[in-house]
Amino acid sequence: MSAHHLDIGLRVNGEAVAARVEARKTLVDFLRDDLSLTGSHVGCEHGVCGACTVLLDGAVIRDCLVFAVQCDGAEVETIEGLSDAGTIADLQLAFQQRNALQCGYCTPGMLISANELLAQDSVPSRDAIREHLAGNYCRCTGYQAIVDAVEAVARTRAGVKA
Repeated sequence: MSAHHLDIGLRVNGEAVAARVEARKTLVDFLRDDLSLTGSHVGCEHGVCGACTVLLDGAVIRDCLVFAVQCDGAEVETIEGLSDAGTIADLQLAFQQRNALQCGYCTPGMLISANELLAQDSVPSRDAIREHLAGNYCRCTGYQAIVDAVEAVARTRAGVKA
């Protein structure tokens, strides 16, 4: 084993993954380059923009700030896993129907963050939605349609009429 490479084992979207990675390789680069899971985007590389958002052991994180070696033994869930499982199908449809995406670069992170909020607060206020998504930057859509989409899904999931 090279001093600069380490063996890791983790679960990604429910599947066991074993790999040898550079000690300095970030989780986002590992997911994109080694596993071809390109839904996590590299934006600011400072954990500010939210484009790289994934779940690590069930918690929302910015995977540009985490080294892949730190995830040895962990469970990682990406936008691909949430999408394939149907977990966020209603959010994806609402984003589409309400024009809450344009280029789509921020959308995976927005969806993961929105899903986290809805799991914590079944019908959050519009201000709560805005506050929770504040760490996810959108440079082309603006936030009104995104808040509309999240609010609509929250109400539908809770059985609240519009």
